[in-house]
Amino acid sequence: MIDVCICIVSWNGTGLLRTCLESVVGCTSRVSFSVVVVDNASTEDVVGMVRKEFSQAEVIANTSNLGFGKANNQALQLYSGKARYFLLLNPDTVIERGAIDNIVEYMDERKDAGIAGCKLVLPDGTLDWPCKRAFITPSMFFYRALGLDTRFPKSPRFGRYQLTYLDENELHEVDSVVGAFLLIRSETVNQIGLMDEQFFMYGEDLDWCYRAREANWKVVYYPYAQVVHHKGQSSAKQSYRMIYWWYRALWMVYRRHCANRYLFFVNWAVWSGLYGMCLASLTRNLFRKKKGVPSRR
Repeated sequence: MIDVCICIVSWNGTGLLRTCLESVVGCTSRVSFSVVVVDNASTEDVVGMVRKEFSQAEVIANTSNLGFGKANNQALQLYSGKARYFLLLNPDTVIERGAIDNIVEYMDERKDAGIAGCKLVLPDGTLDWPCKRAFITPSMFFYRALGLDTRFPKSPRFGRYQLTYLDENELHEVDSVVGAFLLIRSETVNQIGLMDEQFFMYGEDLDWCYRAREANWKVVYYPYAQVVHHKGQSSAKQSYRMIYWWYRALWMVYRRHCANRYLFFVNWAVWSGLYGMCLASLTRNLFRKKKGVPSRR
């Protein structure tokens, strides 16, 4: 049995994936791992590149885009019973040496932790804030819609969406980490199940963390493992479907895990607000210049 199965779902972005795999090859010295690249029918020759340049990686070549969750589940099922941990890793990341060693050793000591995320930083060195998050609530959506989370990032009340008030250099128990780098214990997967394939691209990681917490597993933000996240040119123009999938996923998570705790008119306000923000995002997208590569938020 190996220590970690690293699962990378690709869709185009050959150059970013190559850089990611190069960083993976030399990132560990104390942990055994295997790499599974699941390609979701890229139009670029991603599969050919991986097989030619990274022969040690296993490749699953899908004939259609199955989405993030279903593609990861293919890798999870392939290594079921063969790995102690699974690492979901975005192809637009670069792992710093020792990151996987450090986080696996921490998880080996912290037996009650089912999921851990690392310190994700952008290429300019600033924190990629979604790497630590709280569970969603109606008030959180309200504060975010008004921009209070960015105006008062150090406020425990207004800054809960991405936990901006927590010290990014300290270890914290959190509600959720992001699927760009998500380490999950095999026992946790066995207990809570695979990723929900009803989510196509976003929300699977948040839903997984909800399910882990409900099963009494801890979720941890571990800053002593650092990874650079290029975010697939996320500032560029996005596919309209990507924007829709993001807001649809938020509503699906809220409806599944939160709605039963609130009155109908509160849930109706959340639904209206989310799709109002979706419409605003679609409108802003009209004025952006270039289509970006999908990335975890």
